[in-house]
Amino acid sequence: MPHDIWQQAHPWLQSLVSYDPGKPIEETARELGLDPASIIKMASNENPLGPSPKAVEAMKAACDQAHIYPDGGGYKLRTAIAETFGLDRQNVVLGNGSNEIIEFIGHGFLKPGDNVVVAEHAFVVYKLMATLFGADTIEVPDPGFVHDLDAMAAAITPETKEVFIANPNNPTGTLVGQDAIDRFMDRVPEHVIVVFDEAYYEFLDTPPDTVKYVREGRNVVIMRTFSKIQGLASLRIGYGLAPAALADVLQKCRQPFNANAIAQAGALAGLLDTEHQERTRSVNREGRAYLQDSFAAMGLEFVPSHANFVLVRVGDGDRVFKEMLNRGVIIRAMRSYKLPEWVRISVGTMEQNRRCIETLREVLGML
Repeated sequence: MPHDIWQQAHPWLQSLVSYDPGKPIEETARELGLDPASIIKMASNENPLGPSPKAVEAMKAACDQAHIYPDGGGYKLRTAIAETFGLDRQNVVLGNGSNEIIEFIGHGFLKPGDNVVVAEHAFVVYKLMATLFGADTIEVPDPGFVHDLDAMAAAITPETKEVFIANPNNPTGTLVGQDAIDRFMDRVPEHVIVVFDEAYYEFLDTPPDTVKYVREGRNVVIMRTFSKIQGLASLRIGYGLAPAALADVLQKCRQPFNANAIAQAGALAGLLDTEHQERTRSVNREGRAYLQDSFAAMGLEFVPSHANFVLVRVGDGDRVFKEMLNRGVIIRAMRSYKLPEWVRISVGTMEQNRRCIETLREVLGML
């Protein structure tokens, strides 16, 4: 009789559902017999302009040294990030994508019996990571898909170790303002680490100031990424900002060389390429307005977005996703977020946006 490996594994892992990413173009082409060049992907909130040209040049140059281990301390990149936000290098932790920062926080502070507090429709990885460490997740309702920080503060228990605030939130695109954040921070107990996930903060004209809490030495971690506005998603490079003592705990939880040299070089160049970032912001503003105006004209309910995607209600989200996919347009169904009637559509180039809307009109007309 085969040995049951679950007798040895952590029991809380058995019910863990792995993260389901946006469907890749190549996989779609293979499955449907389509030309990859004919497929557009508007599912994963990627930069439609691609990476910063300066980042591409920096990565090409870094490839000549691919036989040498990277700087494990990430001196140049961490220094540049710190200078950008008026912090010290000791406040910066590099991650293999900002998602890895979530894992560091779990390694450092979570154990079975603990809990984390999240908004009901926040990024699913928070709950996934909590489960990985045997912790529970308290999901707080978010009326209008906006984090209710007062209710989240009230949900904190003595067993709460972390609160996650995604701002703007994925997948809803909603934002909580400075007043609500300040009020929340006045209430949060000292034993709780507040994690601000700000992957989309560069798309905001006037983002809330959470870095001040790092300067004040509060129990906070701010997560940011090079995947979005810098267009470097495939490099898997992100970072956390935290008070030095907290950052030191996170540094002890990371693998050696978790940020590779090519990613560090591309991220450093992308960070400094403000022209590419501004171009991306401009394309996003225009495209987001076009998508939202089109949804309104079609009579579809949508959530006004502050990010580079829009959540829209289409009826049967899974079916719309499949019909769009068959026509070479990849969007994201939202059943895993308990939103089976909704899909999330990333902002693309205007050509991609128009094709997406035309295809959506065709699919909804057929349904």
